Amino acid sequence: MFAALQEKLSKKLLTKGQMHLIGRLMRDQGRKHVWAYLAAFMLMGIIAVTTTLSAYIMKFIVDRIFVDRNIVAMYAIGGSIAAIYVAKGFATYGQQVILSRIANKIIADSQIRIFEKLLVMDVSFYHHRHSTEFLARQAFVSQSAGNALNTLVTAFGRDVLTTLGLTFAMFHQDARLAVIAIMIMPVAIVGVRRLGTRARRVMTTEFQGFAAILESLQETTLGIKVVKSFNLESFMLARQVTAIRSFETAANRLSRVQSRSSPLMETLAGVAVALVVVYGGYRVIYHGEQPGNFFAFITALLLATEPAKRVARLHVDISSSLLGVDFLYKFLDEKTPEAEPADLPDLKITAGRVEFDNVLFGYRTGEVVLKYLSFVAEPGETTALVGRSGGGKTTAMSMILRFYEPLAGRILIDGQDISAFSRRSLRGQIAYVGQDTFLFKGSIRDNIRFGRPSASEEEIVAAAKAAFAHDFIMSFEGGYDSPVGEHGAQLSGGQRQRISIARAFLKDAPLILLDEATSALDTESERAVQEALKTLCAGRTTIVIAHRLSTVASAERICVIEGGRVIESGRQDELLARDGVYAILHKTQFERGLALAAPGAAAE
Repeated sequence: MFAALQEKLSKKLLTKGQMHLIGRLMRDQGRKHVWAYLAAFMLMGIIAVTTTLSAYIMKFIVDRIFVDRNIVAMYAIGGSIAAIYVAKGFATYGQQVILSRIANKIIADSQIRIFEKLLVMDVSFYHHRHSTEFLARQAFVSQSAGNALNTLVTAFGRDVLTTLGLTFAMFHQDARLAVIAIMIMPVAIVGVRRLGTRARRVMTTEFQGFAAILESLQETTLGIKVVKSFNLESFMLARQVTAIRSFETAANRLSRVQSRSSPLMETLAGVAVALVVVYGGYRVIYHGEQPGNFFAFITALLLATEPAKRVARLHVDISSSLLGVDFLYKFLDEKTPEAEPADLPDLKITAGRVEFDNVLFGYRTGEVVLKYLSFVAEPGETTALVGRSGGGKTTAMSMILRFYEPLAGRILIDGQDISAFSRRSLRGQIAYVGQDTFLFKGSIRDNIRFGRPSASEEEIVAAAKAAFAHDFIMSFEGGYDSPVGEHGAQLSGGQRQRISIARAFLKDAPLILLDEATSALDTESERAVQEALKTLCAGRTTIVIAHRLSTVASAERICVIEGGRVIESGRQDELLARDGVYAILHKTQFERGLALAAPGAAAE
């Protein structure tokens, strides 16, 4: 009977969509903590019983102490009251601790699941979203699952049980008075239920405002040099103030919506109490009813007011949490392009021959970047990809790492289609140094060790020396323990680049990908690193992207890519002899270099 009553009440309070979310949440998280929830539910039952007893005992206080003036009853009742509230206090403490631990566990699990999901999304997923969206998910969405379940368990455990117990007490004391009192409840439920949809809409706006605040804050901190150099302080301040005020407005609206139930419930409770007092007082005065019954009834009614209000406004209280749960499951249900079967075979690179076989690729915007691209990087040789910006060079290199998948055609390594093997095994045999050098928070040693986490100290130092990074590392007070700062902010661009190259040295992979790996180095450092790269690339298949053609002059093969196709290929002397696109690019860079080297060029 009680379960049926709960089901009917929940259907009245919650929408069909919310019930679906709750059902999934219960299957997903509720099952994991069923025994802990049962323990909390039992403690809530104790709370409900003790609260009901505190109403019942009012009858004996009035009749035995104040009317009969019974001294023995006074001490007995006093001891009973103390015992009731001690039991209630310990039960309240126990259920709060249990529910808090469950909520914290659910929040932690949700945060881990969100992060795991992020790691199996492809690169294009990140291109279409601001990074602060992920921060907002971790801060808001992950907490919603625990809050939603705790709200439900508390409502149907403590509040519903307490309300039912006190209602039973009221009917036991006086059924007619009880009917008068509970006639108000349906009106309250109907009135409060309408606020839930409004609260959900406002909460969506509030979440978007919170994300906008994080977005503005992050862009200001990461781009502080640009902000200051272009005097953008006023602009960024105005942008942040707008975001904060928008969030403030949404928060105020949500507060108003959530608070609207209070005057409604207080008014209805006041009307119910007033009717009971008038009718009950009339019966005591004119019909000689025992005052104890009346006071016990009033106490039960007053005690039932708060839990009844919480049950009535459950739809409003849970709407914000269910919004976060909705966001959570929509994200977890997204397709995971990089999710792979566990039994997918590992790729074994032997010689290291890389072949693009009529590869077609375009981004989600519809732009075709690679138009049936074909070329071969022979084993143990250096193949350079050159050409004007936007030709598809970086995209082609990204596809070797399977950041993107071809729409048509194949990418082969040693004759094996890389799409048939696990990404982890593929990437584990490739050392990549990109033009956008990224360093993680931590020490210089930590960032080099990412190349091979099991590497010894001697191997880390050897890799740093090979990348000509050891000398500047040892010039720091902390040496290899020196922190790099956020995104490597405490290092120069050239230093960051050499740390990245040291990381590639340490990986000792058979296939090397260099995307403008020396772009941030001065001439002297570049010369030194080029010598180091010769050692790194010796005997390995190396694919290099370079805009400075001088850095690929010795490459065994140079592929000129334009419009997503290879339009020329060969050694540098062969391409210069053809007097084609490469020759034009080479001549343009050579003439620009002469102009910059001319006396007085710097002054101009």
